[in-house]
Amino acid sequence: MTLHGPTSEAYAERRQAVRADLAPEAVLFVPEMPEAVYSNDVHFAYRPETNLRYLSGFEEPAALILTCHGGEEDGFTLCVRPRDEQSETWTGRRIGVDAARSLYGADYSYPVDRTWEVLLAHLRRAGKLYYAHSRDPQVNQKVLELVHQANGERPRRGGEPLVVAEAAPLLAKHRLRKRPEEIDLMRAAGRISGAAHRRLMETLQPGWREYQAQALLDYEFRFNGCGGPAYGTICAGGVNATVLHYTRNDDTMRDGDLLLVDAGGEYGGYCSDITRTFPIGATFSAAQAALYDLVLAAQHAAIELIRPGVTIEDVHKTAVRHLTQGLIDLGIIEGSLEECIEQSRHSPFYMHNTSHWLGMDVHDAGVYRRDGASVVLEPGMVLTVEPGLYMRMDAPAPEQYRGIGIRIEDDVLVTADGGEVLSQSAPKQRAEIEALRRAAHSGKRSAPR
Repeated sequence: MTLHGPTSEAYAERRQAVRADLAPEAVLFVPEMPEAVYSNDVHFAYRPETNLRYLSGFEEPAALILTCHGGEEDGFTLCVRPRDEQSETWTGRRIGVDAARSLYGADYSYPVDRTWEVLLAHLRRAGKLYYAHSRDPQVNQKVLELVHQANGERPRRGGEPLVVAEAAPLLAKHRLRKRPEEIDLMRAAGRISGAAHRRLMETLQPGWREYQAQALLDYEFRFNGCGGPAYGTICAGGVNATVLHYTRNDDTMRDGDLLLVDAGGEYGGYCSDITRTFPIGATFSAAQAALYDLVLAAQHAAIELIRPGVTIEDVHKTAVRHLTQGLIDLGIIEGSLEECIEQSRHSPFYMHNTSHWLGMDVHDAGVYRRDGASVVLEPGMVLTVEPGLYMRMDAPAPEQYRGIGIRIEDDVLVTADGGEVLSQSAPKQRAEIEALRRAAHSGKRSAPR
């Protein structure tokens, strides 16, 4: 199971809750996530399919079957790689079929090459299949063939055809509201990741390359217990910060510019997602400070709004309202507040949503609208709050603002009476940031060697 991850009892509770939601005579199938090739015979570090990880904690390639059909071998099945002395000599010990039961709580376990045989046996007994679609079209085709085969046998048995449903909504229902053990892991991810942002602020020097900032963050994540970054780190200096998902991270950082850092670690299988923007030099310029204070005020207002009963769209609208009024006040756009919002005059400078769900995936499971209405926040949900302003060099804005990109992002847990900021260890008040940057420039802190 994942280092620092939930207990076996916690995984069993999750499976029990999902299984209780399965329709009578239903099967849930999560296929194996294949290993991805980096180059030639070298693979990327393996990351299991998130839903399989959520239900079992199993970290090796495997397929999961959860059944509620009342027939033979009803329950929790894992199909895993068998023990293999030759393979284990090269790549390390495998869990194996027997330990899938003794260590991971599987009621039944099989070698992974028997997955289709085992699944077909369950489909013959089932009335409904919840399928977590694979990124591999050949896997999807094989599942469809098995459904056709099982349905082809139904007339002889007098049964109704097997119904196939997407598993994502069923699983998202459970993943969207975090359990106590998940919240503890997300607090740890936020604390470690926020401290890494602080370390970078008190260390970085003009003349560094963006990848050096990324390397320091990666070191801090891993040294303090994270398995690594939760997603591709963004270290965007100067005008690069106006590119929303800039990931080249190869430019030289210059005094007088800002650095936008979007980075978070993954701890115990759970993600943090934090963005901070700070001077590469010692202080913000007047134009940088004006835009920064505007984004920070919008973020404060949006976070203050978070509580049960508020919709995720309300959070976005609050940020947009504050940003739009600020753009009017700075003379970047013209018109009344209501007119500017109605005509989306902010959109050349703020073109993305304010929030997304956060959990085992950085853009976590769960819809944002249900039955035509924005989803209402409930205790246990975790969302980001990340307003920003992006003034490209060709932006329709006064010259002093062009080339500036700012985003401030925190992770917020919805509690019974408000919101808890999980990433509060990352500094964001301008005075505190400038104090850290001045100390860095005075030589009081230096990069690790």
